[in-house]
Amino acid sequence: QIQLAESGGGLVPAGGSLKISCVASGRRVATSDMAWFRQTPGKGREFVAGHNWSADSAYYADSVRGRFFISRDMAKTSLYLQMNNLQPEDTATYYCAVSLGISWARRPDEFHHWGQGTQVTVSA
Repeated sequence: QIQLAESGGGLVPAGGSLKISCVASGRRVATSDMAWFRQTPGKGREFVAGHNWSADSAYYADSVRGRFFISRDMAKTSLYLQMNNLQPEDTATYYCAVSLGISWARRPDEFHHWGQGTQVTVSA
């Protein structure tokens, strides 16, 4: 059973930075792609950034490329998202997710396990 736990959310002023973390446990985590999504009330989950375990490579949504940076520890069981130059439109609940057997996934239905989310609020 794969379990995910996010942490590190909070309130930051516009232009500020924040780093959120996700700790994963369970078989196949280390050999699976992981990603960050975000969601605001009344909207679907939006892909933010992903990490391909095989290539050890990151991929991003256009809306965050150059501002957000995803990373993963050597054991590939912890996932991080460094968020810089945050803007009010980045306010959301951020979720960590694991995709089993799908590479370079971006759609929520391509991910099979989710954390409980961590709230990030950016004040204007």
